Amino acid sequence: MKLPADLDSVIERAWQHARTVPGFLAELEFRALALLAICAPNDGVIVEIGSFKGKSTLALASVAEHYGLGPVVSIDPHTAPSVTDPDLKGQSSSFNDFLTTIRTAGFEQQIEIHRTFSKDVAKGWNRKIRLLWIDGDHTYIGTKEDFDLFSPFLTKGAMVALHDTLGKKFEGPIRVFVENILRSNDFGPAGFSYSMGWSQYRPHDGIRFSKERERLAYQAARLISFVSQNRGELKGWAKIRYKLLRGLIPHAELPAVEQLKLD
Repeated sequence: MKLPADLDSVIERAWQHARTVPGFLAELEFRALALLAICAPNDGVIVEIGSFKGKSTLALASVAEHYGLGPVVSIDPHTAPSVTDPDLKGQSSSFNDFLTTIRTAGFEQQIEIHRTFSKDVAKGWNRKIRLLWIDGDHTYIGTKEDFDLFSPFLTKGAMVALHDTLGKKFEGPIRVFVENILRSNDFGPAGFSYSMGWSQYRPHDGIRFSKERERLAYQAARLISFVSQNRGELKGWAKIRYKLLRGLIPHAELPAVEQLKLD
């Protein structure tokens, strides 16, 4: 896949807007997410589940606007407190800060805002999805529900990414990524960028990548027992072992875009 010559400058401008926005999306993840957006096929919309204060929204909207990829559908009730959301430090909602972020960056017209829960949006959903970014409820039930509700609308070649797959607090992202993506022949190339897990929906030839995916699945699956909601904060030997196992998983590179294409 040949990338646009000006892509680096487009992502860099977006990062300069986003770098001071509160949130837990690392710079490497931000850049990887923007790259996945440009690698996604032309058919469908970009869907973001979990926007918080708009950091990842800027990554998606910057690329979508510049290259004419259609709207970014932002889904988040922006309520607090929530079991798996960042602490709002007394605020009742992140919505005003979210609006400030996208307006300051000039992307308000690029973003279709749904201030509600993903399951409510899914009830009437009928559009194809070119990129599905899941960063909402990190419990297993919540993450699985988001994947199950929206993955049937993935267009061939669509990108799927989950935040915090290599996080140490919640089992949802890592379990869904391992069980429903890495171990499914509906998906092709896959990998990790920092804590973000990503893959391409390729039901036509995903089996070609089964060995690579299973290798990642084997490595990543060993982390699941450590992040079970019943375990609490990792301490002592459990914490050390978790870090050792996590360190064995390749997770510090951007996606290999030469693999992200339809044959």
